[in-house]
Amino acid sequence: MCGLLGLLTTDGTSDDAVALVDSAMHCLRHRGPDEHGTWHDDDLIFGFNRLSIIDIAHSHQPLRWGPQDQPDRYALTFNGEIYNYLELRKELADEHGAVFATEGDSETIVAAFHHWGEDAVRRLRGMFAFAIWDTHTRELFLARDPFGIKPLFLATGSGGTAFGSEKKSLLELADPIGIGTELDPRAIEHYTVLQYVPEPETLHRQIRRLESGCFARVRPGGEPEITRYFEPRFPVRPFAAGREQDRYREIAEALEDSVAKHMRADVTVGSFLSGGIDSTAIAALAKRHNPDLITFTAGFEREGYSEVDVAAESAAAIGARHIVRVVSPAEFAAAIPEIVWYLDDPVADPALVPLWFVAKEARKHVKVVLSGEGADELFGGYTIYREPISLRPFEFLPGSLRRLAGTLSERIPEGTRGKSLLHRGSMPLEERYYGNARSFNDAQLRSVLRDFRPEWTHQDVTAPIYARSAGWDPVARMQHLDLFTWLRGDILVKADKMTMANSLELRVPFLDPEVFRVASQIPLEQKITNQTSKFALRQALEGIVPPHVLHRAKLGFPVPLRHWLAGTELFDWAHEQIAESGTDHIFDKAAVARMLNEHRDGVSDHSRRLWTVLCFMVWHGIFVEKRIVPQIQEPVYPVSL
Repeated sequence: MCGLLGLLTTDGTSDDAVALVDSAMHCLRHRGPDEHGTWHDDDLIFGFNRLSIIDIAHSHQPLRWGPQDQPDRYALTFNGEIYNYLELRKELADEHGAVFATEGDSETIVAAFHHWGEDAVRRLRGMFAFAIWDTHTRELFLARDPFGIKPLFLATGSGGTAFGSEKKSLLELADPIGIGTELDPRAIEHYTVLQYVPEPETLHRQIRRLESGCFARVRPGGEPEITRYFEPRFPVRPFAAGREQDRYREIAEALEDSVAKHMRADVTVGSFLSGGIDSTAIAALAKRHNPDLITFTAGFEREGYSEVDVAAESAAAIGARHIVRVVSPAEFAAAIPEIVWYLDDPVADPALVPLWFVAKEARKHVKVVLSGEGADELFGGYTIYREPISLRPFEFLPGSLRRLAGTLSERIPEGTRGKSLLHRGSMPLEERYYGNARSFNDAQLRSVLRDFRPEWTHQDVTAPIYARSAGWDPVARMQHLDLFTWLRGDILVKADKMTMANSLELRVPFLDPEVFRVASQIPLEQKITNQTSKFALRQALEGIVPPHVLHRAKLGFPVPLRHWLAGTELFDWAHEQIAESGTDHIFDKAAVARMLNEHRDGVSDHSRRLWTVLCFMVWHGIFVEKRIVPQIQEPVYPVSL
């Protein structure tokens, strides 16, 4: 595990540039408190902070490797874990005579790249963002894992190309790269609608992200040449009549194999446990490999906004030691500036706050935790995926009648039963569904965003993705869209950022290529029914997940934000953020303040929209105005965990 930073220069490296990279690494110190350093040659500078997980004593970075006739040809810096590295090492040794000096997974990446070229990334089971510098060809190879579990930011200017695990570290290098730090107004508008900044955008115009499932090649003085190597597809394989149990068994075996590989570590591995089916399944399977498994959950004191009791019952059922972190409203508010600093760009998902606290608690006991992210996207778990069933009758209507239904819906008063059904049924999937996050509609956004541009819509983001799934069933298209939007823009960002903020490595066994292969072949009727979601997964987990969890609805880490923003817990805090924010040129602050008052008075539930704006205002106060200075703690965790 590593926080990496690098600079491929246009005119050669210098002592000043090396010193600047070394200084900027301080922004990534939480990602690797066990080891720090830099390495450079005439064109490239590597910086790294390492969190030691596998082969603690020997797998230092940057790692140098080469075949026997070209020793030290390559230099690697690598953030992540490769879970099938033992199998790949054996294959490389048996078929190519590769020789390894360490017991870790880093050497496996470089040897695979040397012998298999760019095809190596397609054979890696794991989470990764890495950079390989070939000292012979003078070419840099950058790659990111298929689902986007680990981040990688890029910026190219007159001084070269910088790349790193944290955007804030690239901002430290803006001058030597030769880039500006102006904001991207289209990315701001996308954020206010989606609650996150969609890849490859960031809120800074000249800093972008290497997208999930992509690699890039860069030469000194050149632009990155980006190639997509992974395109998720859903090639349905119907269940044979009377053989359903065979397919359920196949799902369970793929997941069990993935958990077993995700348990590979030279340190203790724990598990997050929210009380739902996904995290409970992971914890139950992990317990088979670690009898002393510790599980962790977070909750709130407010009734109805905590799964602490259910999670504790699940932990007891699988025989795991369980630790609970209860978060108070005061702690919640006090932590927001620090959390936003770690995020790099705002993510308006309040669940990331309890996630930050439970990660902080878990790091006192373990260095690695497993979690259940990705199950909903792969197996059809979101309630919204059942919408095509309720809207199916509209598919048989002529286009003129569907348009008429939409016109009628506009004339029906707000709150009337059936209005939303008519409205959504009148629209094609590409217009009505843009992922699991939606905050402002156009009319609402026009009232608060000063430079609202109606042509900058969610379809900027979704249309190219939908084009790649034409002809698929509607649920598969929704899953495919969420893999490229909600999952990598919100779910995986908060998972990575909140755990790495506490020098804790999070692993997600559902997001494994082999698990995806099995899940992608499940037919629609085995994913979604009138009664439930994730049907096939639930059947596969019979006997693994305790009965009291198996058919529960998904909750995750629910946050009582609606109540807190209307009450004494967060209203005054929110009012202060609006009053002090220097975002007058971006938002109509008077309109935002009216929204807050309406929310307090019960006129309308604006909590989601308010939280979206408030997170941006805190972010702007930190990274643009420099008005807010979070107190970032130095990592002090012992290596021995």
